[in-house]
Amino acid sequence: MIVVTNRIPVAAGHEIDFEDRFRNRAHLIDGSPGFVRNEVHRPRPVRFDRESGGWRDDPDTQGYYEVKTWWQTFDDFVAWTKSPAFAEAHKDRPPKEMFAGPSELGVHEVFLSTDDDSR
Repeated sequence: MIVVTNRIPVAAGHEIDFEDRFRNRAHLIDGSPGFVRNEVHRPRPVRFDRESGGWRDDPDTQGYYEVKTWWQTFDDFVAWTKSPAFAEAHKDRPPKEMFAGPSELGVHEVFLSTDDDSR
């Protein structure tokens, strides 16, 4: 299993518009061969305060939304990126001011999961 993560820094004041884009998406990825699931994670910038021993909000830290897709294989993901459905899903780009910087794409292979019955 492969997890592809797009870390996206959304500019302050654009969070609702960004989230609405995912709530109202066309679901074109859902029927792609090898697609397992999609999750969008909202940032919660916090830091551990050693003095108090607790967590505190950290409004000075740039949080990143994370858009994660799970795939059976890396080849399934690559096929999605080359498909007409991918082009269609990404044609309506949001305005540049929605972002606080460039996004970061990462690919990880799942080698252990708490759902793994082979433990």
